[in-house]
Amino acid sequence: MPSPLLQRVAPDAMDGWLRAAYQESRALQESKGGDATFFEIGANAPHMLEWYFKSFYEGVFYGGRVEVRIKELLRYRLSMTHGCAFCNKGNVEAARRAGVTDSQLDNIMNDASDVFSERERAVLCLGAEMVLPNMEGQLTPALYTDLSAHFDDGEIFELGMVAAVLTGIAKFLFVYDLIEREAHCPIGPRKAA
Repeated sequence: MPSPLLQRVAPDAMDGWLRAAYQESRALQESKGGDATFFEIGANAPHMLEWYFKSFYEGVFYGGRVEVRIKELLRYRLSMTHGCAFCNKGNVEAARRAGVTDSQLDNIMNDASDVFSERERAVLCLGAEMVLPNMEGQLTPALYTDLSAHFDDGEIFELGMVAAVLTGIAKFLFVYDLIEREAHCPIGPRKAA
């Protein structure tokens, strides 16, 4: 269970849209073990949550030029690598709604699996370069060639920005202790010396 140092905001003190998002998160918590800590803490700076949900998610993730299904594959690969329990619960459902198959979800950490097209493999390989544990990640000429066979440079840039925001948010969520970690999460509190 998250134990953030920042103060939680009570739902009755939240703005209307934020209160609705909080209540939706609480409903997920009750049905699938989610957590609403992110909303309770984020309500201290509602303009930041508004940017995240309305500008980033509505404008770029669910908007943008690259179709949502591809971005959902990328997001699920990132969250599974980072080990965000809250993210994984929501991301798997969103990926299914976008048309990602169960066999693709089951093989998300195996970009060589034959359940993925070459296009999807290229995106998963980009995700592997963007994850936090890969400190030497790079858009290599070979990866660029694989991506550019299916995406133009603007779409490749969009995919990179989406992965960057999601990866940065993952780090933020872990550092601020706003979400529950999976057992395999590579990001955690420092161990005592």
